[in-house]
Amino acid sequence: MKILLTSLTFFIISTSNAQSISEDEMLHFATGAAISSATYAIVYSKTKNKKKAFWYSLGLSTLAGFSKEIFDKTIVQGRFDTGEAVFTGIGGLAASYTFNIFTGKKKKNQVNE
Repeated sequence: MKILLTSLTFFIISTSNAQSISEDEMLHFATGAAISSATYAIVYSKTKNKKKAFWYSLGLSTLAGFSKEIFDKTIVQGRFDTGEAVFTGIGGLAASYTFNIFTGKKKKNQVNE
């Protein structure tokens, strides 16, 4: 039953076109991830604090997304696109969370004598 339900769910998700993501939003996601990755690496290498590195990297990528949209509104197009700012923040969240999972404590091999 689980296999049937999972297969049906994947079929429905793969055939629906209700949620399309533009190329510009994908670029915002990638930019947010890149900014967040660089920030996480720098902050973690300086402080060795996972929590501080997570929040700084997420905050900087979100700030970059909203700053770019404010710039677009006031100078370039006259329009603030909330979706693009959110995609930049989500890209930052994805990268920050991934780095947060895979950094930190390493297992040490203990030899029993």
